[in-house]
Amino acid sequence: MKKFFSIVFLSVSTFLLSQQPDIFKIRKYRVNYLDAKVQETSGLSMINGKLYTFNDSGNVPDLFELNKDNGEIIRIFKTNLTNTDWEALTNDGENFYVGDFGNNAGTRKDLTIYKISYKKLHEANANQVSFSETALDVTSIPFFYPEQTDFTPKNLKTDFDAEAMIFLDGKIHLFTKEWASKSTTHYTVDPTISEKQEAKKIEAFKTNFVVTDAAYFDKKLYLVGYTKKTEVFLNIFRETEPGIFFKEDPKRFYLGSALSIGQIEGVAADESGIYISGEKFHSPLGGAKQSLYFIPEGKLKD
Repeated sequence: MKKFFSIVFLSVSTFLLSQQPDIFKIRKYRVNYLDAKVQETSGLSMINGKLYTFNDSGNVPDLFELNKDNGEIIRIFKTNLTNTDWEALTNDGENFYVGDFGNNAGTRKDLTIYKISYKKLHEANANQVSFSETALDVTSIPFFYPEQTDFTPKNLKTDFDAEAMIFLDGKIHLFTKEWASKSTTHYTVDPTISEKQEAKKIEAFKTNFVVTDAAYFDKKLYLVGYTKKTEVFLNIFRETEPGIFFKEDPKRFYLGSALSIGQIEGVAADESGIYISGEKFHSPLGGAKQSLYFIPEGKLKD
């Protein structure tokens, strides 16, 4: 689903100053501009040393393998799934999990995560015989937020939107995109349950920006997102106990403005560093092309 910043400022807000994030200009870490086929990149995931992304709503339900060194598309993996609003991508080492739970208006009652076999996805696309749910060994994992009782349209004002998830300790961990509260709530979903289930609330944190993606590596949780003033942030949380991240304040980084680095929608991490992607951004004051960034290990003092 397309996102719009309702107010645009060129200056850094008073929030920046009050929270005292470190300023880290990510623009100089741009790997390359991304192909127009992924100009609405909306998530990143690392599996078997390879980097994957996809586009959000209104686009084909395909996965794209990206060259980590130059951002070029290596191959496209087709599916016949429904892309109502794909917003997050993670994996357990053997399967992808695609979050079809974008919910900017807060009206959806069909929130779903697709579990797709990594092996079957490659086999089906190599043979070009079938991209059906059976051929790709797809499982649908429907869920709902038990706290949500009101489904009247609240475009860009709902607290029951989400664009971020990780897989950890056998569970899918969701991090909400709370337009009204400017917070994120951490829920878990059981991927072994195919019946519609309640997302279990674990903890919450006041980010003061809307969270657009998450990554986990080496007991650290990475959350990226932005404000309506086009400020882009990265928060790095330490896992203080299994699956718990919000007991301590994170390390905060201001990465720049979407006017120059794009609308940041994806993050992935491994031993080499942090990959961040931004979709094409438009505004009356300018914009930026879709991009892939890489911050080498050690560049951030986290």
